[in-house]
Amino acid sequence: MNPQSAASVYASTSYESAPPIKIIHMMYEGALRLIVQAEALDPETDAAAFSDRLNRADAIVSELRISLEPGHAPELSAQLNSLYLFVERQMREAFLERTAAPLRSAREVLSTLLDAWRAVEVGETSTTEA
Repeated sequence: MNPQSAASVYASTSYESAPPIKIIHMMYEGALRLIVQAEALDPETDAAAFSDRLNRADAIVSELRISLEPGHAPELSAQLNSLYLFVERQMREAFLERTAAPLRSAREVLSTLLDAWRAVEVGETSTTEA
């Protein structure tokens, strides 16, 4: 088995066997990584790479938004939906205006949400250990 293939199998297995909260973390981390990469690019000279990073980050955020289940916590789901829509608008603005400036606020929102999910995980871990 070649190393590229082994890495691909490992990555696939880590997603498939991860608990749901870990998958959420990975999605946030992936979106944030792509936004940071887009911010580091010049949207004028690296337009294709800039668009690619934004499209991939947008797909992740869209998936997070679509996967909300309002039946469990309607108010929380509505708030998260609003935040995800805000992040998507910021990325769309960055794409259309060919500027990385709106990405800062998108990154800040996602970073704050990731921190909150990490706190939830820590709370779940300490509850199950007690």
